[in-house]
Amino acid sequence: MDLPLVYHPDYVIPLPAGHRFPMAKFRLLYESLIQDGVAHASQFHQPEYPTPEILAHVHGPDYIQAYCEGTLDAKAQRRIGLPWSSALVRRTCTAVGGTLLTARMALEHGLACNTAGGTHHAFPNHGSGFCIFNDLAIAARVLQAEGVVQKVLIVDLDVHQGDGTALIFQDDPSVFTFSMHCEVNFPGTKQRSDLDVPLPEGLEDDAYLQTLAQYLPDLLSQVKPDLVLYDAGADPHVGDRLGKLALTDSGLYRRDMQVLSTCLGSGYPVASVIGGGYAHNLNDLVYRHSLLHRAASEVYRHCRL
Repeated sequence: MDLPLVYHPDYVIPLPAGHRFPMAKFRLLYESLIQDGVAHASQFHQPEYPTPEILAHVHGPDYIQAYCEGTLDAKAQRRIGLPWSSALVRRTCTAVGGTLLTARMALEHGLACNTAGGTHHAFPNHGSGFCIFNDLAIAARVLQAEGVVQKVLIVDLDVHQGDGTALIFQDDPSVFTFSMHCEVNFPGTKQRSDLDVPLPEGLEDDAYLQTLAQYLPDLLSQVKPDLVLYDAGADPHVGDRLGKLALTDSGLYRRDMQVLSTCLGSGYPVASVIGGGYAHNLNDLVYRHSLLHRAASEVYRHCRL
């Protein structure tokens, strides 16, 4: 059995010319993983479209309805930052289904990776920062409601704090939120995660990885999660337009190897999503995102041996 990966053609929709969200990266990531021999087509699984009931494990029914029907007011739309369309509704919901499928496959196989996901700025009743529905929170709550898992650890290494996720689980001891992010970056108003590690601007590979090593093993021992949800944002990269940290390609790869080998080595299954990433050169960005799947393939192969 090869590493389970999740992708759907609906992950990509057209956006207006010049829009700063790099929508094409999802399809290009899927294609590059196959072209580079990191994965083959049979490793990819397509998610199902989630029902409103699945979304309602986290989000208010009025917000779900208003977003899906396109009746959100202009201010709420601007806060999301993506122009509404029925195609975007389909894309948004399909990506949530993708993270839920990734989590299910991680529980079955020990490790699985989505080729999208990480919409951690979505709050119960509004979206923000290109995030509409919070896929990580929905996956955690659905699996808990089904009785498949009890304790979940969210490891959020996107360069931006996972503020929506932090608020959703602020009074829920069954989900532990860990966010390691650049301190002087979006969102301007931070929420309170169970553990926040704000990082100084310009932090480089070794200092970043040493900081991560100070926290992750102890967290696993403390939380003892049934599942780890890992947001492997590529935006801590030195070349990211919205990042302000200074990790290299090697640093991102070592980070992902560190997270995945630490978790799997201790017997904790991991479902990974790609999180944020913004670069002037789309090919560079796609490669940075692919480092998660390259690291995951290596760790998965090693664990199977």
